[in-house]
Amino acid sequence: MASGVTVDDKVIHLYNDMKQGKFTETADGKKIRKKAVLLRIDGEKVVVDPNKEILSVDGDEEHEDPLKRLVDLLPEKGCRYAFYDAAYETEDTKKCKAIIFIMWAPDTCGVKEKMLYASSQDGVKKKFEGIRQVWQVNGRDELDCSSVADKLRGHGSCLKTLEGRKL
Repeated sequence: MASGVTVDDKVIHLYNDMKQGKFTETADGKKIRKKAVLLRIDGEKVVVDPNKEILSVDGDEEHEDPLKRLVDLLPEKGCRYAFYDAAYETEDTKKCKAIIFIMWAPDTCGVKEKMLYASSQDGVKKKFEGIRQVWQVNGRDELDCSSVADKLRGHGSCLKTLEGRKL
């Protein structure tokens, strides 16, 4: 990669589990899967940002607004990458899912950090086969329901729902 940043194998396995929709079972019998995960550059490696994930319990996409929860996880003054597993319905298909690769680069972040994340982005995303959309997000308002729906609509589809909520 141009910046010299590599991707930790754990991140690749996590992505593959998300892509396949893998569930894990808790001690009380609930099935959980990762809905969104934040990643950060640590030294010269992209790693999972500890305790920065959103879980879906038993496939229930509607129990809480995952977009709001994702926005709440983003740091005020630091860049991050994220995987977000968007669930939506279109007019012509029942249910769709798309893993979206997000680069969070707020205006409050330093230029050096923004440049590191930007110069590493292409090489990093190439490690994740099947990513349908890549978004650079600079403000929290770019990850609200209507903004995400607009980005998903950009592929010519007519959205009816996003995360179980009618649009």
